[in-house]
Amino acid sequence: MPTFNSGGVTIAYETAGEGPPILLIHGFASTGRVNWWDTGWVKTLTDGGRLVVTFDHRGHGQSEKLYDSALYPAAEMAEDARRLLDHLAIPVADVMGYSMGARVAAFLAINHPQRVRRAVFAGLAQRMITGVGGAEAIAEALEAPSRDEVSDPAARSFRIFAEQTKSDLAALSACIRSSREKIAAEELARIRVPVLVVAGENDDVAGDVETLVNTIPGARGLTLPGRNHMNAVGDRGYQDAVLAVLA
Repeated sequence: MPTFNSGGVTIAYETAGEGPPILLIHGFASTGRVNWWDTGWVKTLTDGGRLVVTFDHRGHGQSEKLYDSALYPAAEMAEDARRLLDHLAIPVADVMGYSMGARVAAFLAINHPQRVRRAVFAGLAQRMITGVGGAEAIAEALEAPSRDEVSDPAARSFRIFAEQTKSDLAALSACIRSSREKIAAEELARIRVPVLVVAGENDDVAGDVETLVNTIPGARGLTLPGRNHMNAVGDRGYQDAVLAVLA
């Protein structure tokens, strides 16, 4: 994968297709490949005539691993996304983030509104405002000598997922301690680009869709029946809704 220097941090990225650009921002413990390529999103979007840009967050995938939690605020991770657009000479793009990536996308839309044409916040809704919680339990689960020593079910699921994605557990532990910062409703209300909010109806991490929709002027929402945090990302209804918004 090609890389670039983002304020002193090496970030790995990929591009595919041609056409209007869309930047995809993956979730915690995932990678650009796992979140967007393996779920069919990149093919769906390139078949739809889009230039697709994916990248691995700092501490994730093939990007540089950092072990100081102070280096992982979501707002700073949004600067990695902005610097990637700079690196690729993309002045403005559609942006879609999933879970932690939705929080990062929101900071990008708030702090650099001129760079975002439309936004999709998926896998994180009400809890973008109220907070997700559980960060310390997840960090401790990632630091445990074995997954068998993790009793908290939610934290254990993140440990299992992190192992499946062959992640650096220490880097992820540092990340989770900083990246789950809340975003004030007043800040989200400043977003003026078209926004689609998506989450599974059984997604306890995301919270309810309507709370976030009602906070962002003109936003629309989609709740995916029967889906949870882990299986919503590849949902066909989610993909169809995004294609409709992009069209």
